[in-house]
Amino acid sequence: MRKGLKQMRKHWQFYLLIALPLIYIIVFCYIPMPGVLMAFERYSPSKGLLGSDWVGLQHFKQFFASPSSTRIIWNTLRIGLYSLIAGFPIPIILAVAVNEVANKRFKKSVQMITYAPYFISTVVLVGILAQITDPRLGVLNKIIELFGGDPINFMGNPKMFDHLYVWSGIWQGVGYNSVIYIAALAGVSKELQEAAVVDGASRWKRIWHVDLPSIRPQIIILLIFSVGNVLNIGYEKIYLMQNDLNIQTSEVISTFVYKVGLVNADYGFSTAVGLFNAVISIILLTTTNYIAKKTTDTGIW
Repeated sequence: MRKGLKQMRKHWQFYLLIALPLIYIIVFCYIPMPGVLMAFERYSPSKGLLGSDWVGLQHFKQFFASPSSTRIIWNTLRIGLYSLIAGFPIPIILAVAVNEVANKRFKKSVQMITYAPYFISTVVLVGILAQITDPRLGVLNKIIELFGGDPINFMGNPKMFDHLYVWSGIWQGVGYNSVIYIAALAGVSKELQEAAVVDGASRWKRIWHVDLPSIRPQIIILLIFSVGNVLNIGYEKIYLMQNDLNIQTSEVISTFVYKVGLVNADYGFSTAVGLFNAVISIILLTTTNYIAKKTTDTGIW
């Protein structure tokens, strides 16, 4: 105990640095954990967590018996997989491209331009998307009309919802997501690169045989987290993009939980659906980590 306190006093800067993130995790992740009990109760705010009636697995049975449950799960899985497949490789490609640029001013300009959209709020982003795709005044429809086509109601077309959601998200986050790869590429051994040049390797071969293998651990770890978050689609952006025309393809677990839990005040049922989502995410994370550990000897634990 004394040795631990001595170490803390000696390295107080480190512990001060991790104090705020640690407090955040405890307050917002660990303290609310007893609230999971609401998934097995007919929760009433007046009776409290321990005084509400116990219903067991009734909420889970109610969700899976609902005609909309299959559609909601499929929408969540479809959009999540689309985001993963389309969005995961692009930050890696951007990082490699930026790393190959010799002009420092141009490199910084590209990083700033691609990083800036990350700071746009979700509300503003959806507003920009709505203006660009507006059937009457939107830029996209003006271009379509210029080539003799008819205007398209992009936001009201159920088939277009996935593409609008995923690619606007990629545009917004590609610069931010590439930062960790750019930092990893900066640590690639110069000796290996020089040896590859001496051996006559072209730029493409140096990227494929030196750069990418050097950052493979970072790629695998981020891929594991991305697969674990396939079902964890935030409700804010999807909720703002939803309308009566695209609701069949845009309703996902997070928006369903929001509507049932907060709008309809059915806290027990919404907690059960959220718990189901969390359990599946943990299974995906654990399975992906196990496969990665077995095949590449790299994992998050």
